[in-house]
Amino acid sequence: MVVVTKKKGESKDSLFRKFTRAFIDEDIINTLKKKQFYKRPSLMRKEEEKERLKKRHQKRFYRRIKYD
Repeated sequence: MVVVTKKKGESKDSLFRKFTRAFIDEDIINTLKKKQFYKRPSLMRKEEEKERLKKRHQKRFYRRIKYD
């Protein structure tokens, strides 16, 4: 739960910026999107495996590049 308290002399704009930063930092939007629909465990495993392979491929690719 995101709670933002107003300090003396603080504007509404700065409060709103603090709230949005806290909202993004707590990753609320992504968790809501994930929980919106049910995913079968097998689909979740497949997606995790795809992500692992993608990261592995990226690491190999960047190792090949030589920086001068």
